[in-house]
Amino acid sequence: MSEEENNIIEITDDEGNSINCELYDIIEYEGKQYAILVEADIAEDEAEMVLMRYLEEDGESIFETIEDDDEFEKVSQYIETLEADENEE
Repeated sequence: MSEEENNIIEITDDEGNSINCELYDIIEYEGKQYAILVEADIAEDEAEMVLMRYLEEDGESIFETIEDDDEFEKVSQYIETLEADENEE
C-alpha cells in the first residue's frame, strides 16, 4: 500500500490512484500511532492532509487506512486540539 523514500510516501486512494505524500508528523493517540501526511506534488495552499494509522513491523513502516469513522473523527479532533495549543504558544 505504501512506499517510503526520503519522507515521501506513495499511497493509493479509494479509486486506485497513486498519490505522493510527504510525512509531516507521527503522533500517538490512545496507545496507537498515526501519520499525518501532506500531498507532495501539489501547491502548498491546495495540498490536502491525509491521516493514516502508522505501524512498524520488522523494521518497516506501514501506513494503513483508518476504516473506522469514529476512530478517524477522534484522532482528527485530537490533532485539531494539538494545532490549537501550538497556535496559542
